[in-house]
Amino acid sequence: MPPLDPEQTARVVEIAMDLARAGETAELIDFLDHGFPVDQVDAADNSLLMLAAYHGHHETVAALIARGADVDRRNNHDQSPVAGALFKGHDEVVAVLVAAGADLDAGTPTARAAAEMFGRTHLL
Repeated sequence: MPPLDPEQTARVVEIAMDLARAGETAELIDFLDHGFPVDQVDAADNSLLMLAAYHGHHETVAALIARGADVDRRNNHDQSPVAGALFKGHDEVVAVLVAAGADLDAGTPTARAAAEMFGRTHLL
């Protein structure tokens, strides 16, 4: 099969990001099983994990971590997945990320600071 051109590549990335955002775990894992990079980012440096975490999909987050996703990969706003999940109030996602060893002091704001701001320090 010939390699994808830049437009096709951009479309594949867009589809994968949408799957992460929607929590379509099985379909997203299918992409990964066919060679899609687990730490792929979009134009704002949001990884698949960041999008799944921010949108509250703990099963997708766990599946991405199981396939080697970087739990501390920050976007171009220096936000980490665990801080994003805390901000959005996704307790199950926070638990998965903390269990996977997410750095609670990475990013701006840090997860610890976000937890304090939103009264969720019990999650850390």
